[in-house]
Amino acid sequence: MAPDQRTEIVKDEVVQTLERSRQEFIAAVSGVNEAQAKLRPDPSRWSVLECVEHVTTVEERFLGWLQEAQKADTPRIDKQKEAGFLERVADRSKRTQAPEAVLPTGRFTTLAEALEQFNAGRTRSVQFAQDRFGDLYYLATEHPRFGPMNGVELLIIIAAHGRRHTAQIQEVRAALEKN
Repeated sequence: MAPDQRTEIVKDEVVQTLERSRQEFIAAVSGVNEAQAKLRPDPSRWSVLECVEHVTTVEERFLGWLQEAQKADTPRIDKQKEAGFLERVADRSKRTQAPEAVLPTGRFTTLAEALEQFNAGRTRSVQFAQDRFGDLYYLATEHPRFGPMNGVELLIIIAAHGRRHTAQIQEVRAALEKN
């Protein structure tokens, strides 16, 4: 397979991963009304609206890191690390505390507004992947938890993070239905 063909296949895989994550996230929120979106199953857990705010804020932050990333002289490609991020970040069996900077603050007053911002952010992430794919393995940034990363890895984390909170939204909805 020619290098250009392989590049297009990998680009398509990254874009498809982002788009599938978006579809799953929107499906998890589908049918939640504005009143339900603000309900917490208990005081220690986030509401659906807070989950959407958090995912949106994180994605905007990560995309900013990508846009400001330095370009390395050589690409760094680690397919095993990419696959690991896709699985590990989405896994909710280990709870983690979100950093203060990305905790929900009530930024959105409605679920509709939050979803509009989520979709706009995801569209920018997909566009970045499409426009800058040739550079993504050269981009060098630092994640506070995962350390040095390239652009593909960070885009995979964006998608997996959305999946993680898709599962959280499903958990919140199930808990609220029991009450």
